[in-house]
Amino acid sequence: MAKTYEPVVHNAGRFGRITEAKADPITTEVIRHALNSAANQMKRALIRTSFSPIIYEVLDFAVAIYDKDIRLLSQAPSLPMFMGTLSFCIDFAVKENGGPDSLNPGDALIYNWPFGTGSHPQDMVIIMPAFLGSELIGYTAIKGHWLDIGAKDPYCTDTTDVFQEGCIFPGVKIYKEGVLNQDIFRMIMANTRVPQMVRGDLDAQVTACRVGVKSLLEVVERFGLDTYMAAVDDMFDHGERIVRSYFEKIPDGRYVGRGEMDNNGVTKDRIPFEIVLDVKGSDVTLDFSGVPDQQGGPTNSPLPTTISASRVAITMLAGYGEAPHEGHFRPLKVITRPGSMFDPLPPAPSFIYGWPGLQAIEVIYNAVASAMPTAVPACSGGCICSLVAWGHREESGDPWADGTPLPTGQGAWNGGDGGIMLHISESATRFTPAEVWEHRNPWIVEQLALAEDSVGPGRWRGGPGLNLDIRMTEDNLITTVFERTLNAPWGLLGGKEARPNQCLATMPDGEQQLISKATHFHMPKGTVLNMRTGGGGGYGDPTERPVEAVLEDIAEGYISEAFARRHYPHAFA
Repeated sequence: MAKTYEPVVHNAGRFGRITEAKADPITTEVIRHALNSAANQMKRALIRTSFSPIIYEVLDFAVAIYDKDIRLLSQAPSLPMFMGTLSFCIDFAVKENGGPDSLNPGDALIYNWPFGTGSHPQDMVIIMPAFLGSELIGYTAIKGHWLDIGAKDPYCTDTTDVFQEGCIFPGVKIYKEGVLNQDIFRMIMANTRVPQMVRGDLDAQVTACRVGVKSLLEVVERFGLDTYMAAVDDMFDHGERIVRSYFEKIPDGRYVGRGEMDNNGVTKDRIPFEIVLDVKGSDVTLDFSGVPDQQGGPTNSPLPTTISASRVAITMLAGYGEAPHEGHFRPLKVITRPGSMFDPLPPAPSFIYGWPGLQAIEVIYNAVASAMPTAVPACSGGCICSLVAWGHREESGDPWADGTPLPTGQGAWNGGDGGIMLHISESATRFTPAEVWEHRNPWIVEQLALAEDSVGPGRWRGGPGLNLDIRMTEDNLITTVFERTLNAPWGLLGGKEARPNQCLATMPDGEQQLISKATHFHMPKGTVLNMRTGGGGGYGDPTERPVEAVLEDIAEGYISEAFARRHYPHAFA
């Protein structure tokens, strides 16, 4: 019989002041923006020096700066779900390496153990300590998606344990006092199908971490260590007050959100789950303890991603548009049950961790909607909709690989239509231009268009999804991860459902195959990959949508006249 574990309560943010001193508000704001600028300099350095389009075009990475107690100081706009995991990455990697006393200026740690990063091993983390003289004052960290790190396939939907998912680096020093560790470097190069790209992205992450260390030191040296620490504490306290002021408006109570995964990647059974939101004053608890047990397929969300999803959901609702930092997380507690789908234990597979993580955000909003439906949007397309392809070029035999998430329509809200072609968990990522794809990969993009009639009707309509068709000009292999194909994105307060996601392959002989979750799928030359991402749910009664808005939607191509006559008959009365 499997061991039963009791639920565990986690604080999503770290409490306590470093100093009792106070900084004046103007100085605090100057330092806050200087720290955000430092993170943005890291981001620019990474984009300009990386080798893979998934980093420099898609922005599938996160960069952030932390203080010596691993409290988030600043982050550049990039992949939100990664952001909330970097504190775990630093904490575990430093401990694995022997603790802070084992670190020296110029060191860089490399770490990708999924139960410490919350991700699959391809999401590689580089961590660099920042020293002011001999004193450790903080860390810079970058998590970026590498195209391949020795998994059974470059991208997987069917793994059954973590050891199939890639080579593991448990917080070892890739640089020691500024000198490259050749032994570790050779291991990295020996465990990838695309060594040139991986080497370039490794160098880019190290370079950007160095830029972050330099920029952090400049801030501290400019204002002095004491003033800097006082301003940081004041900044965190202010962020905490902002989030608490939002949740004070929600009536105390216990609210339940419900979601469902299509399957776990190995079996075909649907996986329904619930998340409980408990509000008491300005304290918020998200309870994941009642979710299903960890899965035999890779639809498991390790603890760092579960807490990150909770952080993202709360700060997007209650952060008032501020760049998140540690203070915003303090009102939040998260309860998980070790051994469950949202807190799996080794060696559980977790390659497609991000899909339950994204669903958790939507389900949390679903729970908030039962208390205050005006406070949250309707459901988005509900998926990252990933495509990863690889192979060898016909003429040269050189290996190639590429990948991208595909955007979905966003849910409408109380006051506006849903966003077009965006993500929630990857809201700062970009869509690879068709020109880049066709230049680098053996593809022709035959259709790239907003999907007519994919929106959820309502007083405010959801955002449209995407239609993308790619014809293969050479044989290659792909992995696709399309979730929420069996459940349409929900609407709110009378708003209607939107189109769900779908992915299929049209083979050269015309046969079509659904491949929503497919690993190592052979795409012969001439095959067309047909990808359809979901729209956003509607908000409010469709009969209340203004006639001029319906006619404008038709003119813009968001909906057809037939769709409008079915859902908005009043516009033709």
